[in-house]
Amino acid sequence: MAGIFRLGEEKVRPGTYFRITTNDKLEAEIINGITAVIFRSDFGPLGQVTELSKDEDYADVFGAGGTADAVREAFNGGALTVLAFRLGSGGNCSEITLQDKDGETCVTLGTKYPGARPFSVTIREKITDDTLKECVIYSGTKEIEKVTFVAGEGEAASLAAAIAGTESFVAKTAEGKEQAEIANVLQKSLTSGEDPAVTMDSYSDAFAALEPYIYNTICVDTEDYAVHLMVQSYINKLFENGSFVQAVVAETNKTDIKTRQKHAMEYDDEKMNYVLNPKLGIHGTVIDGYQTAARIAGMIGAVPCNQSLTHTVIENATELLEELTPVQMTKAETMGCLVLSRNTRKQIWIDNAINTMTNPTEDKDKGWKKIRRVKTRFEFLRRVNTIVDDLVGRVDNDMNGRATVMSQMQGVGDSMIGEGKLMACTVSESSGYKADGDSAWFDIDVIDKDSMEHIYLTFLFRFSTNME
Repeated sequence: MAGIFRLGEEKVRPGTYFRITTNDKLEAEIINGITAVIFRSDFGPLGQVTELSKDEDYADVFGAGGTADAVREAFNGGALTVLAFRLGSGGNCSEITLQDKDGETCVTLGTKYPGARPFSVTIREKITDDTLKECVIYSGTKEIEKVTFVAGEGEAASLAAAIAGTESFVAKTAEGKEQAEIANVLQKSLTSGEDPAVTMDSYSDAFAALEPYIYNTICVDTEDYAVHLMVQSYINKLFENGSFVQAVVAETNKTDIKTRQKHAMEYDDEKMNYVLNPKLGIHGTVIDGYQTAARIAGMIGAVPCNQSLTHTVIENATELLEELTPVQMTKAETMGCLVLSRNTRKQIWIDNAINTMTNPTEDKDKGWKKIRRVKTRFEFLRRVNTIVDDLVGRVDNDMNGRATVMSQMQGVGDSMIGEGKLMACTVSESSGYKADGDSAWFDIDVIDKDSMEHIYLTFLFRFSTNME
């Protein structure tokens, strides 16, 4: 008769013994290409996280004022998704009162969010259907919103209902005017709104709102060193709670280069990336400081962790407006600066894809200085943690249960080896701590890959021209 055996068990009696397990491997989603951007603007959702895809026009949602161009640069760097947070509190909305055919106010139309972005409105008959009218809202000459509503008696109520279905505008009928017919207007301006006030607390609010989300990189819309220190504190808090985010910051050359280098070295953090010389010409325009930091944040967030950004060309960059000498670049890189330089084709690229870590602690090797290896290690940690979390409370703390946990972790390592991200991965029960009660300890020995970034060539020449 057959019987059940446990792993490692040796039976006394001859016979057939079996155990049942699963060959299914739990899968953890690979998170790539998500960048959080914190910025100011003159329109759009305020004090909340808005998820934007690269196919959307961020300016339709937030306008192009303030520092919203940080969102543009994150997408230009390769971000697939931006978690956009508009900073500030207070401010005033824009609005306009619409009259009926007797010149009396029947509808008040306004923006849902405060801000100084200018708007105008047109009310007109729909050319293709005389039973309908259109309300078109413009910013400058750009059409932002268009709704149709029933023409004739009840236009005021019909317009208010149509506007209620939009993302960014509101409308309210005047008391007793629900059945009024609205007089046509042609691009009539809304009153001027006022942008929200931004303080240091606004950045704290942004960090709190973003905390529940999963993303790869984060950037802010300022070159203020004090805010950058807040960013570092925030991402270290995330790390302690199992979230793996890298930040990118930059200052401009208005700050002395020695001070910039000092700031970079003071971070000394594998999660902080500091762009030393961010002033770039982009086909006649200039990006600098926070804009270039956002571009690099998009690049780091999007690059697969089996690739290095060392010597990666900055797309569309035509001028390097703060060029460093080789001696300056060498010194800066020993201080944890990410330096932009030119290649032999005069293209602008990342000279060395490193973060600000310069003095690894006892529990961290020199691999933590490299952006590629940090991305690899963060991906491995995220994938393993996700899978192990799914097993908590679902397996027994016995030999079989621990074997199941180890096999799932090993599966992640094997997958990442196949993806060209790791060289080797071995999972075992801890040799220092023995499983007991509801606790178990495991060791995961990982060798992650690096790119060939230093190539040394020895040329052997000889005076003699004799081929023998």
